Amino acid sequence: MLKPIRPSAPIRAKYDERLTALINEMSASIIHWISAEWRRNTPETVLLGEDETPAKSIQIAISRLGRRWQKRFDQLAESLAEYFAKAVRDRCDRTLMADLRKGGMSVRFKMSPAMRDAFEAVRAENVGLIRSIAQNHLAHVETLVMQSVSQGRDLGTLVRALEKTTSVTRRRASLIARDQNNKATAVLTKTRHLELGITQAKWMHSAGGKTPRQEHKSFSGKLYDIREGHDFGDGNGPVWPGTAINCRCVAIPVIPGFGSSSS
Repeated sequence: MLKPIRPSAPIRAKYDERLTALINEMSASIIHWISAEWRRNTPETVLLGEDETPAKSIQIAISRLGRRWQKRFDQLAESLAEYFAKAVRDRCDRTLMADLRKGGMSVRFKMSPAMRDAFEAVRAENVGLIRSIAQNHLAHVETLVMQSVSQGRDLGTLVRALEKTTSVTRRRASLIARDQNNKATAVLTKTRHLELGITQAKWMHSAGGKTPRQEHKSFSGKLYDIREGHDFGDGNGPVWPGTAINCRCVAIPVIPGFGSSSS
């Protein structure tokens, strides 16, 4: 059996740091410009039905900020997703080649059609998730601002609400970074294992996380077919170690005729 390839903490950290930095920049910009517009033209609910109202001017400001920050996140999505997919792929290849060399096998990996498909799937999924960070945050900002206007809340209350939603956005970004690092490592490693003709692996529970999946824990150490994954009967269909959300499990590949293949 080969060693499991675990997700890289430095890659996850860099991914998280770049997301968090842009989220913080976006949040500061939104709070600054909305506060400035609010002070310049303080909303009054009695004027909401008129054509030119404070609510209208604030809504225009939100739309302008939304376009600006969605564009910034769209740009980040392309570059960060490309970096991330390449970094995970290269690390998986280096780790697997080094492990094989220790066992007397010399292998050099190329960008095969299967690996290209897996790589593009990882990249595309991350592009969509990074873009969605701004989309979701901006939607919450607009809701909070319009609620504050219609319900007559003061600026201080609004700013606190905006800061709170920023904290939620940061936590979601951290979850994306961690979860995608696990998933990308699992998907790209699985692709290389199959290219090597390895079709069986042992499922190894990570023993991490505050609320481990009991079904994953019970299945730890058991064999599964890498081509098919394992269906835990939870309605999500077949999965592989590390591919379910927040799953930290890893695969221990079993090479036919090398080592033990028993559970």
